[in-house]
Amino acid sequence: MNTILEQITEWLKGMLIDGIMNNLSGMFDAVNQQVGDVAAQVGRTPSAFSPGVFSMVRNVSESVIIPIAGMILTFIACYELIQMIIDHNNLSNFETWIFFKWVFKTFVAVLLITNTFNITMAVFDVAQHVVNASAGIISGSTAVDASTLESMRETLEEMELGPLLGLFLQSFVVQLCSMILSVVIFVIVYGRMVEIYLMTSLAPIPFATFGNREQSQIGQNYLRSLFALGFQGFLIMICVGIYAVLVQTVSFSDDIIASIWGVMGYTVLLCFSLFKTGGLAKSVLNAR
Repeated sequence: MNTILEQITEWLKGMLIDGIMNNLSGMFDAVNQQVGDVAAQVGRTPSAFSPGVFSMVRNVSESVIIPIAGMILTFIACYELIQMIIDHNNLSNFETWIFFKWVFKTFVAVLLITNTFNITMAVFDVAQHVVNASAGIISGSTAVDASTLESMRETLEEMELGPLLGLFLQSFVVQLCSMILSVVIFVIVYGRMVEIYLMTSLAPIPFATFGNREQSQIGQNYLRSLFALGFQGFLIMICVGIYAVLVQTVSFSDDIIASIWGVMGYTVLLCFSLFKTGGLAKSVLNAR
């Protein structure tokens, strides 16, 4: 009778060990894939990320938004001319050179509107250079190699049936959470690019405000927001580098349960940090 119970116990232990190893080997595959793709995704310019979407956004902006920006520029140019005239004691001290000044400012404003996309893409070209340079320095793999998995199996084989059952349930829950976190990382990285497309689609309107000193604050804040979006990719790379270093410090052979939840905590910390990168970049560049 005892032999039958021992065989059943060994059979259950084998099933649980195989299930735990399957959960552990595939636990962070989804997260590792998303983390590995971060450098490639955030290092792309809007035109290289999705040429079709970028072409659509540019066509809509040039055909719909630029005429609106032209009307705004016309209003600002007229307002600027009136202000320049009445500032000279209501024409009592009138100088003709202010018309040349007004023509020059209007010319520069028109030039900015007609080259809006060239200017915005130059911002992201600079940000792409920084991200790609940091990607060459920040390196590290978050994957669990074969030797680590083998040592984990040896540790599992020494455990009793009860702890193995609890570990199997925990590994299943953590695997599910890892899949959810991988989706969160995907949403953050791709959501940033969608935000970039939305920002660039309205670019001609804030660029039209540079013709007036008072209204130019809109355009200046818009440029700061563009730089914040661009350098958010650099902060994302820093977060990924920190995550890789932290995961490599975890020892899976000593206490498997603590190691699993430790890596889970690091992954949650990664997602939280990625959420904070946008606000941090805007605060550094004083963008509202």
